[in-house]
Amino acid sequence: MSWGSEQQGYGYGQQPDPYGYGQQPQQYTEYGQAYPQQYAQPYPEYGEGYAAETASPPEAATAVGHRSAGRSGFPSSSEAESGEGWAQPTAPGAVEAESSPDPGGKEASPADPAPKANEGGRDRYFDALRAVALVRVVTYHTFGWAWAGMLFPSMGVMFALAGTLMAKSLERPAFKVVKSRMRRLLPPFWFWGFFVVVAMLIHDWMPGWQIVFWIVPVGDPPGNQWGVQAWEILWYLRTYLWFVLLSPLLLKIFRKAPIPVLLLSLVPIVVFQYGWQPPHDRFGSALTDLATYLFCWLVGFAHREGVLQRLKPAPAVLVSLAALVYGGWYAFAHQADFGTYDLDEIPLAQAFWSAGFVTLLMYFKAYYDVDFAWLARFKRLDRTVTIFNGRAVTIYLWHEIALVLAVPLIDQFWKVPAFEKWLPLESQWFMFGIGWVLIWIAIPLFGWVEDVAAKKKPKLLP
Repeated sequence: MSWGSEQQGYGYGQQPDPYGYGQQPQQYTEYGQAYPQQYAQPYPEYGEGYAAETASPPEAATAVGHRSAGRSGFPSSSEAESGEGWAQPTAPGAVEAESSPDPGGKEASPADPAPKANEGGRDRYFDALRAVALVRVVTYHTFGWAWAGMLFPSMGVMFALAGTLMAKSLERPAFKVVKSRMRRLLPPFWFWGFFVVVAMLIHDWMPGWQIVFWIVPVGDPPGNQWGVQAWEILWYLRTYLWFVLLSPLLLKIFRKAPIPVLLLSLVPIVVFQYGWQPPHDRFGSALTDLATYLFCWLVGFAHREGVLQRLKPAPAVLVSLAALVYGGWYAFAHQADFGTYDLDEIPLAQAFWSAGFVTLLMYFKAYYDVDFAWLARFKRLDRTVTIFNGRAVTIYLWHEIALVLAVPLIDQFWKVPAFEKWLPLESQWFMFGIGWVLIWIAIPLFGWVEDVAAKKKPKLLP
């Protein structure tokens, strides 16, 4: 039985076949893109395909899912170990009164640039957002709730966090930054991909030249229907990788006119909806996903560059709410066209809803300087957040396989009379719990690859 068919009855749906080699997630819809949007899901930073960069040398650190699961992915998260990655933004031209003593206690002189808050330390607000995004991705891929994306648009959040980290990292030479990000992203992807590719080959997959995308995922890696549940989430990795490659140019353009560029970043997705529609292939899917999350990536730039700090609350909140209203209205008003109000299936609605939601989160952080330092008082919760951030790529890549394996495992439970009588074997909540047990097993088994990619000593847990 294929992975796709095994999910029947557990909330997993089948995907269309745009490339002719097996069903795939609909690439336009937000999931994908873990989402199939298309989900997304983040892929990891890692959402962020996100790997944070180590402090020495300093390097700042996404899901992706199937259509029925929604595109909620997350970034890669070696960044969790990087203090530099989450350092707070400093508005250009900050006055001396806003500066603080350096770590050694030496007062900054008026001529010195204002130091960045929490330089060298983790920002638990961002860490907590990433952890919530990962939980939401797994939840969506288990239950397929259409409203999950409105409750918390994980992929938009993860791309915004990745944009902030990228802007920070680009204070160093662009080539070194891009090289570092790729180094942190690709080894965990290759390690995971080896198992998926071999499994598909055993199950009669005949790859063509497109297999090169399993080496560098600038396009959606191919696969067969048997393994669709695993590889469909890779849209996130592909989108994250393109944002990384484009960031040196995007940041230069953004700095010339931050607010106009930020607002104009929503124009491409509007054009794709009402004007020219990209083809339903690798090229078109990549363009659609980039257009869907471009604003989120740039709002990360805006946070890092201090642009959000200079905005007045009233206009910032009103514009954000307007984007939310438009995105929500479009999703519900066009249910007949898309067959759902799931944002992962409606790129335009996803783009505007994520833009409004993420702007509020980032503005709240910039304006009130929230850091969630209170997490330290709850040691277990704080430790969980640390693990989620240190193993974000691992969780993102392996969570779908964990959910897939939960199905045959639960089937075995039915053979034990006591389990059949006392355990809720038919409940998706039970599968959700078993999935998380398998994810927690995968973290120490495979998470060390993220440490190796980051040139750190491998650990079972970060």
